[in-house]
Amino acid sequence: MFDLAGRDGVPDAAQVGFKAHNLMRMAAMGLPVPQGFVLPTEWCRAMRDGKDAKALLESALQTGIRDLERATGLGFGSARRPLLISVRSGAPVSMPGMMETVLNVGLNEASLAGLLRLAGDHRLAWDSYRRLIQSFAEIVAHAPSAPFDSALDQALRRNGVEVARHLDFRALRDLAQTYQDLYREHAGHEFPQDPYDQLAAAAQAVFASWDFDKAVEYRRLNGIGDELGTAVTVQRMVFGNAGGSSGAGVGFSRDPSSGENRLYLDWLAQAQGEDIVSGRRRVSADAEAPYWLVQKLSSVGEALEKAFKDAQEFEFTVENGELFMLQTRTAKRTALASLRMAVEQMDEGLITPDEALGRLASIDIDGIEIKHVKSAQPPLGRATPAGTGVARGPVALSVKSAQEFARRGTPAILVRNDVATDDIAGLAVVDGVLTASGGRTSHAAVVARQMGKVCLVGCGELAIDEAAGRARLGKVDILEGMTLCLDGDSGLIYADTPEVVTERPQALIDRVNEWRAGRQA
Repeated sequence: MFDLAGRDGVPDAAQVGFKAHNLMRMAAMGLPVPQGFVLPTEWCRAMRDGKDAKALLESALQTGIRDLERATGLGFGSARRPLLISVRSGAPVSMPGMMETVLNVGLNEASLAGLLRLAGDHRLAWDSYRRLIQSFAEIVAHAPSAPFDSALDQALRRNGVEVARHLDFRALRDLAQTYQDLYREHAGHEFPQDPYDQLAAAAQAVFASWDFDKAVEYRRLNGIGDELGTAVTVQRMVFGNAGGSSGAGVGFSRDPSSGENRLYLDWLAQAQGEDIVSGRRRVSADAEAPYWLVQKLSSVGEALEKAFKDAQEFEFTVENGELFMLQTRTAKRTALASLRMAVEQMDEGLITPDEALGRLASIDIDGIEIKHVKSAQPPLGRATPAGTGVARGPVALSVKSAQEFARRGTPAILVRNDVATDDIAGLAVVDGVLTASGGRTSHAAVVARQMGKVCLVGCGELAIDEAAGRARLGKVDILEGMTLCLDGDSGLIYADTPEVVTERPQALIDRVNEWRAGRQA
C-alpha cells in the first residue's frame, strides 16, 4: 500500500498505476491533490487468482482509512465529521474510461446527517447520496442504468428543470429514496449502510473491472497485455457539487484535435467529474469557467507540460473556490495534433528532434490530411466538434448495426443519445459518431478522437427512439441506413455527400522530413 503524498518517493507506475504515479508527481510539484492511498496492481492479480485476497484487502483498507482519518481530521462513517472517499481504477497504461470509479463512498443514513452538519448544505448531501446509490447499483450490484436514468428524467419533468444540478434538495431527497427502492428491486437487498462494506465492495468491483468486456477489447485494440492488472486509488472526496463556486472539469494543455497551443477545457458548475467523463450529460463547449480558474488552469497546464514533457489531459474539481487536481495523463490526440504538437514542442525546446521523431514513428505523416466540407446546401443541424475531419456513411443507431455495416464494407455513422466506453467495439468500426449528449472530453470522445474518428457531441436538436429504429434531427426524420456527413471542424451535420475539400499540413510535414534527413546525414 502506498501513500499518495509520495513522501518516500514516487514508485514505478507498474506498481501503482499511472493515475496514482502521476498524482504523486503532481503532489511533489506542489499542486493540490486530495489525500489518499493506493492498493497496487499486484492486488489485482491476487484477486484474479483468488489467493485469500479478500481478507487481506479488508485489512489493508482499514489501515489506509485510519491513516486518512489522521491526515484529514475526519471520521469514516462519522455522524459528525464524515470522511467520504472516491475509489478509482488506475492501470500501468492509460485506458480512459475502460474501468470503473465509485464516488461518495462512506455515505449512509448516519454520515448523511454528519455531512449536513459539516457542510450546512442539504443539496450537497442528498445529491451525493443519490449519486452513490446509483453508481453502487450499476458498478457493484450490476444493476441496469435505465431505471435510475428514467427516475431522474421523471424528477426533472416533475420539477420543470432540464438538468439535475437545477433540482433543489427536496427533489434530490425524494430521488435518493426512489433510488434506494430501485436498488432493493434490482440488487435483491437493501443498499449497504456499513461504510467498510461499501468500501470493500467498491474496491473489489474496481479490481474486477479490469476484466470487463470494454477493458478487454481496449487492450486487444491497443496491444496491451492482460497480465498487468489495475491498481485502486482511494482518495478523500472533494465536491464539485458543493455550492455556487464549485464545479468539475477536464482540460487539455493543447487542443487534442488540431494540436494548437491553447487550453482546451470542458467545465460544469455544480457537478462531479463523472457528469463530464461519462458522456451521459450534455456539456457545452461554450460553458464558461470563471476567469480566475481559466488563468489558473493555463498555468497548471504549462507546469504539467514542463514536468511531463508532453501535452497533458487533466481532471480537476473546484470545491467552494478551491482547486484540486484529480488526474493527469499524456493527452490522447489525433494524428494531425500529434504532428503539430511535436513540431511546436521541439521549437519551444520542450523536446529534442529525436524525441519528436520517436513520438511520430507510428504515424504516416505523409498521409495526414485536413478535410473540410464545401457545401451550398443548408446543414441539418449543428453539434459540438470533438474530433476533426469529415465522416460520411449510413446511419447506425446501435453498435450491433454499426458492426453489421462494417461487415458489409461500409463504415457507418453511429448516432446515439450518448456514447460510452462500453461502445468501444462499435467505435472501432465506424467512420464517425454523433450524439445528443456528452461533451468533448468524455472518455468515449477521447477514445474516438485517438482512433481518428470524427466525433460530434451534445447535439441539442437530436432526438432518438432506439426501439423504433429512428431519430429526428430538428424537423428531419433520420432513419437507419440514411447517409449523413459530419464536419468535425464546424460541427455541422449534412444529408447525403456534400463536396469535401482536402489539404495537407505541408509545412509541418517538411519540418519533420528535415529532422529525418539530419538524422541520416
